[in-house]
Amino acid sequence: MAERGVVSREIETPHGPARVHVHLVAGPVGALVLGHGAGGGVSAPDLVAVVDAALGLHVTVVTVEQPYRVAGRRAPAPARQLDAAWEAVLADLVGAELAGLPLVVGGRSSGARVACRTSACVGAVAVLCLAFPLVPPRAATPTTRAPELDAVAVRVLVVQGARDRFGRPEPAPGREVVLVPGDHSLHTDPAAVVAAVAAWLPAVLSRG
Repeated sequence: MAERGVVSREIETPHGPARVHVHLVAGPVGALVLGHGAGGGVSAPDLVAVVDAALGLHVTVVTVEQPYRVAGRRAPAPARQLDAAWEAVLADLVGAELAGLPLVVGGRSSGARVACRTSACVGAVAVLCLAFPLVPPRAATPTTRAPELDAVAVRVLVVQGARDRFGRPEPAPGREVVLVPGDHSLHTDPAAVVAAVAAWLPAVLSRG
């Protein structure tokens, strides 16, 4: 097993400080950076399970707390602020702990959307989406976030609960969709979430 350690620090962004938790491994083969959901944090069970799985694959992992969460707010910031903060965080990390490593970005729900929208500008080789919120369940008019997924030019894995009320993205060239038992929380079968990520992550990093 690789040696592990965690370094937590704050990074200044255009919208206040973000906080990162860098899970270090000896001899990393790549890096995975994960964002949280709109109303949750980096301790969500699916994020924790994926962090542990990636570390076991000798991947350095960073979980990112957006500035609004660091400031103690639960209501998420607008998308443009989330994206700008994320880009600032990634620029700092790539110049420091993650220098020279192939980079996979992702997150759960809102964090997955941020990772999709910014994947090109941060230089990601792939995107991991946990519980991508395809359709807002209480929207007054029908709408879909599919264009955010369709715009990603690198490989994508979507791990989605089979009963997710936010919908189910469709597979596409370069995009794999794995359905696991449960709903949007992905709490029901964390082993299935881990298995999907563990089967996909080494392959995309080897191509990076």
